[in-house]
Amino acid sequence: MQIFWPERPLVVALGTQRVDVTTRALVMGILNRTKDSFYGPAATYDLDAFYQRAERLVNEGADVLDVGGVKAGPGDEVSEEEELERVVPVIRELTKRFDVPVSVDTWRASVAKAGFEAGAVVGNDISGFADPEYLAAASTAGATVVATHIRLRPRVADPTPTYDDVTKSVTEFLLERRQWARAAGLTDEQIVLDAGLDLGKTPAQSLQLLRDTDVLAALGSPLLLSASNKTFLGSIFDLEIHERREASLAATAIGVSLGCRIVRVHDVAGAVRVRDTLASVAEAR
Repeated sequence: MQIFWPERPLVVALGTQRVDVTTRALVMGILNRTKDSFYGPAATYDLDAFYQRAERLVNEGADVLDVGGVKAGPGDEVSEEEELERVVPVIRELTKRFDVPVSVDTWRASVAKAGFEAGAVVGNDISGFADPEYLAAASTAGATVVATHIRLRPRVADPTPTYDDVTKSVTEFLLERRQWARAAGLTDEQIVLDAGLDLGKTPAQSLQLLRDTDVLAALGSPLLLSASNKTFLGSIFDLEIHERREASLAATAIGVSLGCRIVRVHDVAGAVRVRDTLASVAEAR
């Protein structure tokens, strides 16, 4: 498999930093301040466990810490007030403890705004900017955003997603969201795209999107891959959640090879090894 090579240098803005990701992907470590994450070990609602996990991810080489307070799938209602209480204080504390950029994983503009004020430099929005105030909040803060494809909306089950061509539909959606972000005043270095594997996709559709990563990477924006321990890997290989490490690392290798330049993962140490190996190959070019 040939390694994807961007037509021009690719840079991601992380606050005041400008990070060259032309050949070397960033590893984003998942920090869930939740009680019910689909991947149990990542559900660190207890503060001691949360900060212990954060320190471990930093020591393992995480380039970004992604903090979320509400899981994407159906579950108990989490109010705006509760989400703010879950994520804002820990974002503020993480920026004090570690010299690592922080991302706030939320689709609520109010939570994103508060997260930016607390020190987050990325807004990771799986809703595709459904909240009309989201991009304005990011633009005002000078934050980077992740535009993610989703067919319906977060927290809503989507058991029978249908597309004429899932890659074409996702491409059109992401191009539209990128234009929204540009219109809100964000630069191309502040706009990241994510195909949204498992978000309103069957396992086969998610697999097609992973296989077509190079098509999405060719759009010219930094591309984020969130495949870690996802349902499509379990379905394809008949694996329980705790059995998906190797499949997740393989998906990371495929995604980075085909153009992903941020990988959002539970296993930071493993992803760093995969990333560094592929970067060495790419840089040898």
